[in-house]
Amino acid sequence: MGAAGAPKNVKLFCGVISSDGEREIKRKSFEALKGRFGEIDLTSDDMSFDFSDYYNIEMGDNLERFWISFERLISPADIAGIKIFTNSIENGFAVNNKRRINIDPGYITPSNVILATTKDYSHRIYLSKGIYGEVTTIYNKKTGFTKLPWSYPDYLSRPATEFLLKARTELMKRLKKS
Repeated sequence: MGAAGAPKNVKLFCGVISSDGEREIKRKSFEALKGRFGEIDLTSDDMSFDFSDYYNIEMGDNLERFWISFERLISPADIAGIKIFTNSIENGFAVNNKRRINIDPGYITPSNVILATTKDYSHRIYLSKGIYGEVTTIYNKKTGFTKLPWSYPDYLSRPATEFLLKARTELMKRLKKS
């Protein structure tokens, strides 16, 4: 029988979707995130979010997608509370119950990318506080990040995979030092 132990720290990141005109909301959101999680160390290239129209009714057209990560590592046990916090940021900028920014936190381990969500589904597990976790993609030395049947297409795009590989590299450096 294996012995339970503390998990290794992981690299926190957030996937962000917003209208291209919401620069001030992005700035204020980033200030709130930095106030809670510390300095942002990596930012992906922006890209058009045209993989789905899921957010268009709520947030409008011409949506942009990008990712950020934080210098400070976290415990994976903290991700449910982090999702609650990012939801509060989104709600703080909402107008008539419509979000103007979407901030989805997740974390990177040496072997996978985990997203936090409020939506239950067959491939998700309950974490706590009404939050579920999903293995969104897994890392393979030969192929990089690998598509799973439920992987979001934007998480397999060039800007995403470049960002995730950089973030994973930073994580690996930090874990080797500890």
